[in-house]
Amino acid sequence: MENQNLMLYKLIILYMLDRTDEYTITNAQITNFILDRNYTTTFNIHESLSELIDKNFISVSTIRNTKHYQITNQGEEALSYFENRISNTIKQEIREYFKKEKINLKNESEIFSDYSLNDHNEYTVECAIREKRETLVDIKINVPTKDLARLICDNWRTKSTDIYQMLVNELWEKN
Repeated sequence: MENQNLMLYKLIILYMLDRTDEYTITNAQITNFILDRNYTTTFNIHESLSELIDKNFISVSTIRNTKHYQITNQGEEALSYFENRISNTIKQEIREYFKKEKINLKNESEIFSDYSLNDHNEYTVECAIREKRETLVDIKINVPTKDLARLICDNWRTKSTDIYQMLVNELWEKN
């Protein structure tokens, strides 16, 4: 029974990731959805995620200490074989969750910022706006301190649209 339950948790995760197409979902979003419905424990969620990564059914990237997941082609194929094992009630709950949280899910994936220490002991800050799987703008800036890198990342979420529009206007303007 335990193996069947773990398989269901994996299928729920794959189904969630499959419904977001071009966007990633954070570890917190997956965990919150499953825990809020009392489907299972945090341990089982993390075990399921780990096994899905090991089998190359999902990919993971870490952005500012937050794990983001995306379904792979192999994951889509596996889901197509076993999707019928997820009840219609659970599928409906996932669709309702996405409908309710759509803006949050979309914004977290479209507006990206992160920083890392570079070879010159400065911090490289990357700020990007992505729409579907296309990158609209990707800016990298070197700054001297970690605090400044964090500040830029934090401000990018609220100011990215204005900055993007300003860049487009300035670059398309004739002299």
